[in-house]
Amino acid sequence: MPPLLIPVVVFIEGFCSLGAEIIALRRLVPHVGSSIVVTAPTIGFFLLALALGYAAGAKINADYLRVVARNFLISALLLGIGFSTPFVNGLFTHVQPVWLAYTLLIGGALCPLAWLLGQTVPALTNLMQTRRTGEASGMALYWSTLGSFLGSLGLSVLVMQWLGISAAVALCALFLLIGALRLHVAPDVRSHRWQVLVGFVASTLLIIGLNVPVVRGQLLNEPQEVTETAYADYSVIHTETPEGEPIRVFKVNSSTASLIGDGNPPRYARYIDYLRQTLLNDLKLRDSEILVLGAGGFTLSHKEPLNRYTFVDIDPKIQSIAEQQFLHEPIRGKFIVDDARHFVTSTAKQGDSRFDAVVVDVYSSHHNIPSHLITRDFWNDTRQVLKPNGVLLTNLILDSKLQTDYARNVLATIESIYGRCTVEVLHKDKPLANVEVLCQNGGTSLGQKPARTYSDERNAADIDHARANAGR
Repeated sequence: MPPLLIPVVVFIEGFCSLGAEIIALRRLVPHVGSSIVVTAPTIGFFLLALALGYAAGAKINADYLRVVARNFLISALLLGIGFSTPFVNGLFTHVQPVWLAYTLLIGGALCPLAWLLGQTVPALTNLMQTRRTGEASGMALYWSTLGSFLGSLGLSVLVMQWLGISAAVALCALFLLIGALRLHVAPDVRSHRWQVLVGFVASTLLIIGLNVPVVRGQLLNEPQEVTETAYADYSVIHTETPEGEPIRVFKVNSSTASLIGDGNPPRYARYIDYLRQTLLNDLKLRDSEILVLGAGGFTLSHKEPLNRYTFVDIDPKIQSIAEQQFLHEPIRGKFIVDDARHFVTSTAKQGDSRFDAVVVDVYSSHHNIPSHLITRDFWNDTRQVLKPNGVLLTNLILDSKLQTDYARNVLATIESIYGRCTVEVLHKDKPLANVEVLCQNGGTSLGQKPARTYSDERNAADIDHARANAGR
């Protein structure tokens, strides 16, 4: 047996097992978001399956290479098929409720994969030519953990950033296939070489067909191109309004982020029309600095030469995607690649309160705002980057009656920093609606005494009204 065979195989196991976990978390973002209640159970189930795999691997007492080769082959198919774009999108489209689709994906693909790969280290440790058991297990864990480190770093920082999530899926699956093929042709493994080669070629073609966008588009006749990055899935759909006006819809993580029609004047999403109306007509901002957290389709500044816009978004590729596929022209304004929280925090620490308006429109999926962008600390930082009389405009997606705990608490959190804000529900006839919140930086929330109610027994309405109008 080649001396490097076992270290290489264990390295591939570590690389692909943690790679599968990262891929799973990224695949879930368009459908269930990236909140802690999604990521924590996913990581927990993965680790549980991995632990059970360790226990199962410890019970293997013969044909170690053949068993690991079989596990690698099955894992490659679970990863290459189960986490391909068509399979994941189809699962969440056709299986409802969403928690059931999540359970099927994690329980049917990720956990079995982790269980199979978890058997690798305890099985192959039996073949390591060392004097002590501790040395064998230590070196096996070293190569596995090194693979996990390079897998997590390489996939998230390099592969997903440059080539997208499907490329990461294909890479990990092909690594597992290569490992399985190498084990099958090892001297101690009894197998039919031609059957192994046919299976390897067929599995490779299947994985490439499902995960290489160009090939997948031809095979599945996909209606529109989906551009995948490390942060989101983007697509542009050409459709028309009920009146027959052609429009382009910009989707981010399967959710409509913006739309545009090339009429005169151009047509935008209703909430964008509201924001533009508020900024330009109601507040009459001219020659002002406007910060937009969450780029969307960059339509807030489209054909708007009166003010200067700074867009902040975490995805460096969203500008080129929007310009080439959606706007069909360069964006108007400056684009900064950064996390919204980090940008406002660092700007606030610099004491650079230079914006006349801050627009917050940040979503990671259908109606999921990253939880670190709805805290008092975040809203306080947005206030610090505003000029003394600046305004905050926030686009929220909440229940249209504003009766859920989430809706009431989000609004209360904003008002705990800004004081009383204006709240406008745009789609009152729908269960979920765009809710636009307008706050003035000159509010007096901090240190303000709590409100009191009026009753027939103790009614101070006239006195409060006189105070409110004093000096006008």
